[in-house]
Formats: sequence, structure tokens, C-alpha cells
Amino acid sequence: MLEKKLCEGVYAVGANDFNRKLFDELIPLPYGTSYNSYVIKGQEKTAILDAVDPMKKDVLRENLRDLNINSIDFIISHHAEQDHSGAIVDLLDWFPNAKVLTNEKCKSFLMDLLCLPEEKFITISDREKISLGGKTLEFIFTPWVHWPETFVSYLHEDKTLFSCDLFGSHLASEKLFADESENLYSLAKRYYAEIMMPFRTAIKGHLEKLSTYKIEMICPSHGPIYKNPAFILDAYKEWISDDVKNLVVIPYVSMHGSVEKMVEILNTRLNSLKIETKIFNLSETDIGELAMALVDASTVVFGIPAVLAQIHPLASNALYLANLLRPKTKYFSYVSSYGWGAKLTETIDSLIPNFKAKLLEPVICKGYPKTEDIKKLQQLAVLIKESNS
Repeated sequence: MLEKKLCEGVYAVGANDFNRKLFDELIPLPYGTSYNSYVIKGQEKTAILDAVDPMKKDVLRENLRDLNINSIDFIISHHAEQDHSGAIVDLLDWFPNAKVLTNEKCKSFLMDLLCLPEEKFITISDREKISLGGKTLEFIFTPWVHWPETFVSYLHEDKTLFSCDLFGSHLASEKLFADESENLYSLAKRYYAEIMMPFRTAIKGHLEKLSTYKIEMICPSHGPIYKNPAFILDAYKEWISDDVKNLVVIPYVSMHGSVEKMVEILNTRLNSLKIETKIFNLSETDIGELAMALVDASTVVFGIPAVLAQIHPLASNALYLANLLRPKTKYFSYVSSYGWGAKLTETIDSLIPNFKAKLLEPVICKGYPKTEDIKKLQQLAVLIKESNS
């Protein structure tokens, strides 16, 4: 059984999911995930902060029974996505006098997603506070982290932030509290890259808002709890900054070796110029690893073969991913090989309208790279170095 007590009157009642392999049927989960839920017992009222994924409702029920929770007054829903809210339906069945406390936008989503009746809700506004008796919660709106309705809660007496998806990590563990290891840092960065990176600008504003609160513990909706908030706060400040590393990320796919050879030539020249590279073969790459590399990279070069006069679907997926994630990358280019025809430029432009990096002259060759193509690839490497100097 997991340790449940976080501090006096505050308990973790969520569930681990060691066997889940994909999130949103898209994001690989090499270490599973957790659906965190918290109970706060005041002198007068009891609140539960978020529910769990409906697949784990029985674990939530058992955890509440272990703590002898016989009454809940408020179900605080920070985010309507079902891994946070799915078991609200069951909580209302178990505790019929409870009210769902959330903002107006989240209320609308929950009514649509879970078919909850309007009379079960109490709506709150930004910076509104409620007292549970010796426990005061303040609600702080943080839209677009990563849905438009999200907010966080701050427990004043215990200086604890319940951060919803912000500061999360996909990790199922018997340990309740963060161990601050390199592995956890990597998992938190991966989570940021896959989910939070498109909202970097919004997160900057939210961190400024939260900087006015004294935070001694952070309780996210996924992953371990931080008793040393500086570990994750400092990491986020680095990731959301405009600073990039002199790193070139090269995602590529190659059908018959031509693009692979182009990548090899480019990589060799970049390395000779003392530029770090990370290469991803898209036919076998975990997209989470690619997303994580994009967090810091100054430059991205896509390796793209032509298929039936269009770009290879795996390359198309990589471009689409970069467009969705909107990393702070400063420069990008592509190297490509075609056989009898290709419409590369138009297709690539159409896939990355939100990718604001500056295009460096791409290298496109017919078939296997020849002497002139090799020169252009080496010139591209030099251009990348000069651009990042």
C-alpha cells in the first residue's frame, strides 16, 4: 500500500497504472503513469481534488475507505480530460451530497464529456478562496496548460500547490515523493516536451503568477510529489526560456540509403565543426525521445525521401509533430532525395505553418548524393555553424 499522508489532513488517494503503454493512443509510456487525486480534510468540510481515470475507480474507492472518508463536500475538478475527471461520476454516486467545484469553462466541458447535470456544480472565479475549516484553498486560473479551462489550487496553511498537469511526469511508482534523480528529470522533460511545449509562452506567465506564492510542496496530477519544488521549478524555467543549445536534431527516414548517406555526410561535417547532433531514424524512433530533443535544439534538419512525388509519411509525421509542438528552435532545413519527381517545398510548407524557425538552404538531390551534393551538404553544415555563432 502506498504511503498516503502528505501532511496533516492532506492525503494522496490516486492510482498507479503500471501497464498502460500509450497515452491518448499516441504518447508512449515506457514507465506507465499515475492518476493523482488528493483529499483535504478540514475541521468543517472535506474536499477531493480531481478523480482518476475511470479504469482505476476501484483503487480510488479503496483508498478512500482506507482513510475512512465517509463524506465529501467538494469535488474540485482542475481539468476536464477524463484521466483527471472520469471517476467524478462514481464519486457523485458514492457521495451524493457532494458538489463539483470548478470554473465555468471546465463545467461546460464536464457536462459534455461526462453528462453531468448542471445542478451538481458550483463555479469559482480566479483567485477565489474557500475554507474547509483550518484549510484554505485558493484557485488560480492557468489556461492553456494544456487545455483552455485548467487551473491550480494553493493550500495556504500548508503552502502546497496542487498543480494539475503542470509539473507532471508519466511515471508509475510505489514511491509517492520525487527522488530527484536524473531519470525523473528526463521523464519530466519528456512530459513537458510532449504536452506542455506548445504552451511555453502561457507557462511563462503562469510561473510569474505563481512566483508570488510561497510553495513548499508541489502535487501534480501525474507522477511523484515534489517536497523540494525548486527541482522542477528550475527545470521549467530552463525549458520555457528562449535559450537554446548548439544542438542539431536530425530526424530522418531513408528507403534505399540515399537520405541516410546525406545525413551521414552532414553529421560528419557538423561534428568536425564541434557541433553536437542527435540523429533519429523515424522508422524506429520513440516520438517522445524526439520531442524531448526538440526542447533545447537550436537547429532541426529533416531527412526526407520522396514517395510517389510526395514526401515519405514518416517524415510528414515528424514535420507535423514539430509544427504542433512549436519548439523554440531558431533554424531548420531539410535534406532530400527523389527519383523521378517530387513536390517537396510546397508540401513541407503546408505542414509547418506554426514552425517559426528560419529556413536554411535545403539540399535536394536526385538519387544517391554525388560530388556536388556532398559539397552542398558540407556547406549547409558551415551555414548552421555560422548561424548559431
